[in-house]
Amino acid sequence: MSDLGSTVKGFDPATFVVIKNSLYAAAEEMKIVLAKTAYSPILKVAGDYSCGIFDATGQMVAQGPDLPIHLGSMPDAVKAVAMAFDVFEDGDVYIHNDPYFGGSHLPDVNVVTPAFHGGKLIGFAGIRAHWPDVGSATPGSYGAVTEIFGEGLRLPPIKLYSKGVLNRDVDAIIFANVRTPEERRGDLGAQIAANRRAIQRLGALADKYGTDTLVDAMAEVMNYSERMMRTLLSRLPDGESRFEDFCDGDGIIEEGDTEDKPFTIRMRVKKTGDALEVDFDGTDPAVSGPMNAPLSVTASGVFTALKTIVDPDGLAPPNSGCWRTITVTAPKGCVLNAEFPSPVVYANHEISHRVCDMTFGAVAPFWPDNVMTCSQGTSAVVTFGGKDPRNGQRYVSYETIKGGFGARPNKDGINAVASGISNTMNTPIEVLEMSFPVRVEEYALTPDSGGPGKYRGGLAAHRTWSVLGHKARASSCLERTLSAPFGLAGGGAGMAARIWTEANDGTLKPTPGKGGFDVPDGGKIHLQVPGSGGYGDPGERDRAALLEDVRDGYVTEKAAREIYGMGGD
Repeated sequence: MSDLGSTVKGFDPATFVVIKNSLYAAAEEMKIVLAKTAYSPILKVAGDYSCGIFDATGQMVAQGPDLPIHLGSMPDAVKAVAMAFDVFEDGDVYIHNDPYFGGSHLPDVNVVTPAFHGGKLIGFAGIRAHWPDVGSATPGSYGAVTEIFGEGLRLPPIKLYSKGVLNRDVDAIIFANVRTPEERRGDLGAQIAANRRAIQRLGALADKYGTDTLVDAMAEVMNYSERMMRTLLSRLPDGESRFEDFCDGDGIIEEGDTEDKPFTIRMRVKKTGDALEVDFDGTDPAVSGPMNAPLSVTASGVFTALKTIVDPDGLAPPNSGCWRTITVTAPKGCVLNAEFPSPVVYANHEISHRVCDMTFGAVAPFWPDNVMTCSQGTSAVVTFGGKDPRNGQRYVSYETIKGGFGARPNKDGINAVASGISNTMNTPIEVLEMSFPVRVEEYALTPDSGGPGKYRGGLAAHRTWSVLGHKARASSCLERTLSAPFGLAGGGAGMAARIWTEANDGTLKPTPGKGGFDVPDGGKIHLQVPGSGGYGDPGERDRAALLEDVRDGYVTEKAAREIYGMGGD
């Protein structure tokens, strides 16, 4: 496959491949160190983080097998550090989370460590990890607020360690502003340890091949990815199309309104030769609540979809070079290109989910064989916070609940897994109940939640929690309650999401998809996560596959008769 950019410039091919693979192995090793040493379940088990190795300018050379949501925004996080400081020294560690200075949303805390060899800066190791709490009025830092000032502790790029010595003043400020400081210290220590492992691996490569050779190889890894992506893009047909979708709302009910109001996203995709443009002109202006996305977050959603579409076999290593051939633009100040001080906490995942799914829909007219239908389209976040009656200590629980993975032109979707821009794992129920004063009463697949089609959409899950021994403050961030996940090529939409509470007397009450609410001792939260869209005409579904769906409980007999046209047998 020599036309796929296999020629490397200025390197013995064998040496280049060894260095390239070593860099990606080091990024993966960072993930292992972080998972084994972190304290919170969302990091230790679910894996809500991304690890990367960067060059001296902040360009991403290698990302671990982590979260696609960070593909476009991680380099901005490291560039923010590179721009903020003139001098770096061995043993320095930097921390920041400012969405308007290279971050994504405040709970995503970036830790960046410079790497040196022979006194020369050769690059950085960086980790973005989701902290379950960074302050604010709501446990989990997921309140429906109207300014970023209400979303929690905001840190510009600052030096946490100077030549290996902790800045105790900065440390004190950080941990005075979070609800669970000991758990946060453990997670921060894990991030620092993982970065140190990457620094060790970079040092070993520099020892073996020389500093200059390693730096040149890092640049060539990005050039290699760019050539691969350009070649793959050039093989696909040119085309241009538009796509439009609406979001359920921003979590804020404005004066004079009785409910949250939807807003619209519009996109245009144009592919010419080996380049592709995505433009969001016509998208609604910024909203009051935290559904405003920095442009790097928007770009991450687009990059995730296009990497999947253009390079389904994963031939181009994911790094900054991949994105040189893709341009993403949005009007300044719109909901996809937020300006300070708009709140952003929901948008990091909800907007990137949305534009990722929309990108599949937009290119379907000219790349129909390379797309998938809309997946669950939301991270379905539920947080709990309060005082644990078992030990009298404060706790914060943060979870993302899995829904349907979209159907493809040749196969069904996948049931209840992370999809789109997400790649987190299910937190085991045993870990959740052992860590926090809640009990999971039910966690099961939802029949008929996958959109009908020749290929059925993936099923969603539904879950019920009970709060034990205390009153909890909960919050949710849930999209696709109104805008059900769309199908393609005649396939039907997946089931929409909904969330509701149940009081001790059995009274059921609908709960807004975004915002905080109280749950009394013994109260329950019920969550129905969205399914995903179906692909193709449901009447063309293979009869044996449909019968198997009915037998497995994925499709009810009623749906099989009324939607798929199955006979009485």
